[in-house]
Amino acid sequence: MQSPLCWHAIDGCRLGMLSSLSRKGVQSMEIPGCLLYTKMGTAPHLTHDTLQMVQGVPVVAQFSFSAVAELHEVLAEYKEGMAKFIGMPESVLYCSLNDPATCCPSGYNNEKTVSVWGYGGRKEMTASTFMAIQQVIQPDWFQCLSDGDTIAEVISKKRAKKSVDRSLSFLDECLQLQEKSPELQKSLMIGVIEGGDVLEERLRSARETAKRPVAGFLLDGFGNNMAKKTKLELLSSVIAELPEDKPRLIHSIGRPDEVLECIEKGVDIFESCFPYQVTERGCALSFNHNYHLNPETAGIFFLIEVEEDKTNETVRRPEEMTSFEIYLKDKRYQDDFGPLMNGCSCYCCQNHSRAYVHHLLVTNELLAGVLLMMHNFQNYFGFFSSLRDALKEDKLIQLKTLISRQAL
Repeated sequence: MQSPLCWHAIDGCRLGMLSSLSRKGVQSMEIPGCLLYTKMGTAPHLTHDTLQMVQGVPVVAQFSFSAVAELHEVLAEYKEGMAKFIGMPESVLYCSLNDPATCCPSGYNNEKTVSVWGYGGRKEMTASTFMAIQQVIQPDWFQCLSDGDTIAEVISKKRAKKSVDRSLSFLDECLQLQEKSPELQKSLMIGVIEGGDVLEERLRSARETAKRPVAGFLLDGFGNNMAKKTKLELLSSVIAELPEDKPRLIHSIGRPDEVLECIEKGVDIFESCFPYQVTERGCALSFNHNYHLNPETAGIFFLIEVEEDKTNETVRRPEEMTSFEIYLKDKRYQDDFGPLMNGCSCYCCQNHSRAYVHHLLVTNELLAGVLLMMHNFQNYFGFFSSLRDALKEDKLIQLKTLISRQAL
């Protein structure tokens, strides 16, 4: 493997370091960890300057192939790759196939092409077209082309088998094309595990993908509306088939309680579109991950807020809202001059109040997204730091208890 993974197991979780991340052979990241979610290489709502004010920003930035594919002619003319094009020449870039924050229409893949959806609509990608565009992007990591159109609620065994067959075929063709491409010799290809909720096909996908010379594995399709028990059982079975010396990534799993469940099954790397989704619905992450506190009392402030919300609903809340966030458009915050979250050291909490952010939201000021994104990113990245520290200190059970009390 081109990017060595050094780790040891603690309570079933993998704690360690992934090194030689970039095409230049530098940079490393701790696992469990997350990627920086971006839109076209830029953190949503933030400039490079405001992003630098966020603590704990991951070293690997994620962007979607579906968006960049529309610009491939510009990148081809530029000739120096995506990282330099977006002004991040020293960054490590991971190119996922689709934007994990966006749902893609179903029913458009076949044995020869995979449809990706960008701002200009649908584009069909053959393996050769996909790899030609990757050559001009020049990412450090990239997700291989795969047929991930497997919605757990409706998929049949026949459709699951097709997704695996097609994905393995795409993988073999992409590996052959990578061998012939000088531009991609130093890029790391991530193999994709497909198969929906069909155990037999998931296992076949894992076993066959593990035989190929990929740098890591993406566990695809677990962010769909899959039953929790089914998801965890599939993860356990699939990960048992994967080699231990290569990283395991997962998309569309962002809730802290779900992250902990996946880490216990052996997942290493997550993306961070969850803070972005929280920001887009006008919410602030407000969950406690300080496991040094007494878990029986650490969540009291949070629980009181939830109870008050139920009796004082003045604004209809987003259906997707989780128990780890507060909805700042609610009128109850218009005279609340406290920080978004007590004890938070982010720029927003140190300089502004809930009342101010409430005002920005109800008046549709762009600054609302900036402040919320800074807060939500820092809170979320801090959660992963706490998670790693809890593993090092053998305090994972305390962190799990604390998080579970807030996962109402």
